Amino acid sequence: MKKAGILNRHLAGALAELGHGDGVLVCDAGMPIPEGPRVVDLAFRAGVPAFAEVLDGLLAELVVEGATAARELREANPEASSLLEGHFPGLDLVPHERLKQLSAGARLIVRTGEARPYANVLLRCGVFF
Repeated sequence: MKKAGILNRHLAGALAELGHGDGVLVCDAGMPIPEGPRVVDLAFRAGVPAFAEVLDGLLAELVVEGATAARELREANPEASSLLEGHFPGLDLVPHERLKQLSAGARLIVRTGEARPYANVLLRCGVFF
């Protein structure tokens, strides 16, 4: 058994398959899940695991070269907005409907138990060298 890092075997395996430019949507429990991308559903109950916890865990494992979130986030969920803008100074903000469209092109979707609005971010993978 792994001693550290991500223990969920589905998530660890999916992360290992990602390449440069691949998209990873980290989303709340209410985000519509499109057909197509691989989905790792971590939601256990409302709020568990939290969006921030999952994001921090993923960022410890991934190189991210860009991120996109819903413009509505700033007003509807200032805490998640601060979190994302702290991690991604160049955060791209688009209308929520556009984020849903973009999520269909993601290679992986990680669903959290977050139960607050717009706690969603589309990450674009980078390379470590």
